[in-house]
Amino acid sequence: MADLNEALGEMLARYRHRANLSHEACAFECDLHPTYISQIERGLKFPTMRTLFLIGKALKVAPSQIVRDVEERL
Repeated sequence: MADLNEALGEMLARYRHRANLSHEACAFECDLHPTYISQIERGLKFPTMRTLFLIGKALKVAPSQIVRDVEERL
């Protein structure tokens, strides 16, 4: 499961950087704490489906695309 957490975190970090958002800005858009965003990106936390949708919306990426990208990385 650690590989899945790391792959998802890496994908979200890439998308966040492409969107030119800081942890704080992304968290604000999602109504989440910046520390939580950081923990997801480092593979320490695994988001719920709801959270994945919120983050995807903030990053302007469909959750299905995020899942496909993670699947390809695994």
